[in-house]
Amino acid sequence: MARLEPETGVLRIGHRPERDKRVTSHVALVARAFGASYFFLSDICDLGVMRTLVSVEERWGRGIKHFSCGLPHMRYIEGWKSLGGKVVHLTMYGIPLEEGIEKCRELRKPLLIVVGAEKVPPDVYEEADLNLSVGNQPHSEVAALAVFLDRLYNGEELYLTYEDARAVIEPSEKGKKVRLMEEEEDEL
Repeated sequence: MARLEPETGVLRIGHRPERDKRVTSHVALVARAFGASYFFLSDICDLGVMRTLVSVEERWGRGIKHFSCGLPHMRYIEGWKSLGGKVVHLTMYGIPLEEGIEKCRELRKPLLIVVGAEKVPPDVYEEADLNLSVGNQPHSEVAALAVFLDRLYNGEELYLTYEDARAVIEPSEKGKKVRLMEEEEDEL
């Protein structure tokens, strides 16, 4: 699979294990399915979230090059920037997505997309190269991430497949069709 440009990573901050497990898992899965190459979960390491990501990667192919958890959010942000990347924070308080999306492409740098769970610390707003809003009404960080990545990649990410996938969706007008790659190998 060819990688999308610019390369992206997603940093989930403010995760609360008892309250946010499913939402954070969905953030990780959207990051992977919509073309991000990296996933970071700051401040806490929720092994349930990481197991979910690993399980999906084992079956559907490795979309995430690297994932990590447990470091303070500023370590991830500073580390990304030290490697030449830029930081985009998705917040309903930022500039409209329509104004900022082209700026993201023009940077021609890897982008770290930051999505929060609880109140986002002021240092994230200050350190972000761009604070972008995906609408100005409260809604899900999962939705914001999906819309942002789709706009960034112009829909190119929607039908990604990975070379090491054990299962691949076969498009079908009705019903569900999944091709298991191991079965094909057994038939040869």
